[in-house]
Amino acid sequence: MERHCFSRFALLQWLQILKSGREVMTNETKTIYIADDDDNIRQIVRTFLASDGYAIEDFPTGDLLLERFREKPCDLVILDVMMPGSDGFAICSEIRGISTVPIIMLTARDGENDYAMGLGLGGDDYITKPFSAMALLMRVRAIFRRIDFESRKHAASVLREAASGNLRLDEDRRRIWNGDAVLALTPTEYEVLKYMMLRKDQAVSREELLNAVWGFETAVETRATDDTVRRLRQKLEGSGISIAAVWGFGFRLEERP
Repeated sequence: MERHCFSRFALLQWLQILKSGREVMTNETKTIYIADDDDNIRQIVRTFLASDGYAIEDFPTGDLLLERFREKPCDLVILDVMMPGSDGFAICSEIRGISTVPIIMLTARDGENDYAMGLGLGGDDYITKPFSAMALLMRVRAIFRRIDFESRKHAASVLREAASGNLRLDEDRRRIWNGDAVLALTPTEYEVLKYMMLRKDQAVSREELLNAVWGFETAVETRATDDTVRRLRQKLEGSGISIAAVWGFGFRLEERP
């Protein structure tokens, strides 16, 4: 069981900041499911996110969250890794098999293997304990901001298509086709591949992707880009397109000979 202490005084301070700087929601209330066996962490995270206008359901185990998700999917999942029953990695894999809902992993395990496993199983972000509840809220906002931005463009019937090899981007429907088949992409994978398709043959830095897709500044860990690109490379097999590494810089989308 993982334990983490939050200062109640710090909580009250942050809640005052939230009340004065809350973002305006542009659509219906988003629902977030949280699974963590630490009651204190669940309470603090629930309070922070609910104060920002989100509908929250929390669970002491990932198995209970998964059962609820199968009954009623939510808009975002926050998963602790170390929990009784199925761990967060197993729950992430189960959810990813039925949904592309954004998933944020929480863990006190700071090893690179755990980091890679969390993102490799389809997690969209990975936060190590102890963490700032405000930092978690900022990442949640960044994910929804990106999704809301795309939704507003769709509502305005903005259509942009791009083709690379056998790939075709349909931005209006948020789909990328490989020939006649739609690629099964998570929201983050879709954003990364779209960004690179619209900049075909251009080298894109890790920091640029991190800022454009995740909404973070360059000081944030850039491993998220590497793990997302690794998953995309697997899904792009047979497409006539490869994601080439640009040493010391980032990546470039190229057609295979």
